[in-house]
Formats: sequence, C-alpha cells, structure tokens
Amino acid sequence: MLFGALNGPLHNLSDRYLFSVHMAQHLLLTLLFPPLLLYGTPAWVVRPILAPRWVAALGRVVTRPVIAAAVFTAPIVLWHVPVFYEAALRNHDLHIVQHLVFLTTAVIMWWPVLSPVPELPRIPYPGQMLYLFLLGLPMSITGALITLSDTVLYPFYAEAPRVAPGLDALADQQIGGLLMWVVGALALWGAMTVVWFRWAVRDGKGDAEQAVPLDVYAVTRR
Repeated sequence: MLFGALNGPLHNLSDRYLFSVHMAQHLLLTLLFPPLLLYGTPAWVVRPILAPRWVAALGRVVTRPVIAAAVFTAPIVLWHVPVFYEAALRNHDLHIVQHLVFLTTAVIMWWPVLSPVPELPRIPYPGQMLYLFLLGLPMSITGALITLSDTVLYPFYAEAPRVAPGLDALADQQIGGLLMWVVGALALWGAMTVVWFRWAVRDGKGDAEQAVPLDVYAVTRR
C-alpha cells in the first residue's frame, strides 16, 4: 500500500498534475496504510522499541486518545492551509517531511483503536467509536471548506498541465475536497462499524463494559 501510494502513476499525477489524486494519496497514507500496519505488526516487534523507559513513557502520553487525536488533526489541518500546502508542492524535501508527518501522526492516531500491545492499550469499544466519530469532524470541515471554495486555493495546480479533458483546476479541487470530506468520513465510519460489531460480540458474552480483552492483541499474558 505504501509503495503504491508513493510511486508510479499515483505519485506522478499527485505531485505534478491533479489535486484530487494528491488528496487520494493522502487518504491512503493516513486512513488505510497505518491501520493495516498496526493490525499486521506483532507484539514482539513493538516491545523492543518500548524497552527504553523514556520511549514507553512518551508512548503512554502520545497514545492517550485526546493527545493522539490532536497530534493527528493539527498537522492535517495546517498542511492544507494554502501557504503550507503550496510550499510542500514546490519543495521536494519539504514534501517528504509532509508525508513523514502524515504517516507518523496517523500511526499515533490509530493506536488507541489498534494497539498491538496491552502495555499501551486500546481504549474500550464505546470510547473507540466516539473517538473515531470526533476524529472525522476536523477532516470533514477542512474538506468542506476546500470543496465549497469558489477560487483555486493552490496556484501550483492552476498552473499544472491539464491531463484530464474537461477537468479544470477548480473542478479538480472540488473533487479533492469531496474525497477528504466524504470518503475520509466514510473510512472512519467503516472503522466505527467494525468496532461496533466487536463490541456486540463482547456484549453477547456479558463483558462489553470491560476493557478491550487481552486476546485481541494476539499475545500471551506475561
């Protein structure tokens, strides 16, 4: 997923021609790759990283839901401010920094829902659903502002060659805003649906109000 998002046609179209494709790339980097990474990472990979006390202490702080949400939301909103977004488009090194920030903060954001280790635990299922719902609000608002703008916010794409017949820079921007506004929200709602079903299973066993059970981490109790 990461290779496909940062190489080939998707990369070329997003970096040179189409804002909408760039937005699709960012959604892959923040809403698809990080949960797959966490879901597929075994505890034995994470635990050595957490071995130093300062790393574990920092992890306990940044993976708290409110802080994790803020760590993710602030860069997402700020990087889409025209002056910062434009700077990243015109400076390759800064663009790399932007993507690294998105990846790092997105992993932190998903941690309270998909933590691989009980040492930095997932929050209870009802909290996960509320957390994911609230996370979608800033992204939806940012996407709505981009979509509803009647001017091209990013001059880089206004100057770019038109590779899609009939798709001018403003229409391209509106499609990109809709991707962030609607598709981004749907991705989080999809995650909420999965959490709801998991909670329903626990409810059927009579322990829905307890913390996320140890067996979801696929590790043995120490």
